[in-house]
Amino acid sequence: QVQLVESGGGLVRAGGSLRLSCAASGSIFSINLMGWYRQAPGKQRELVARITSGSSTDYADSVKGRFTISRDNAKNAVYLQMNSLKPEDTAVYYCNAHIPQDFAIYNYWGQGTQVTVSS
Repeated sequence: QVQLVESGGGLVRAGGSLRLSCAASGSIFSINLMGWYRQAPGKQRELVARITSGSSTDYADSVKGRFTISRDNAKNAVYLQMNSLKPEDTAVYYCNAHIPQDFAIYNYWGQGTQVTVSS
């Protein structure tokens, strides 16, 4: 089985920074796409940023220029550096990974980490 464990969430003032980390463990040979999603109260889960195994990246318009996604393939890890945080960034942030196993690709999620930005 595969587990994704996130860390790095917390409470920060507007304009501050946080760095989220996510490490995958278990029966992993490789990881395709990795990403971060978020879900605010009363809203649907939305894509924040994603990164391919070749380090091509994609960002939601709302975070472009403020957030940076990166990954360490040797550690099966993905990171999200969040700068210039705004109150509207408050949400539970989830790590996501597409992992090939048994001739199929499975979609795994972490348990989520809370990010709260105060005004």
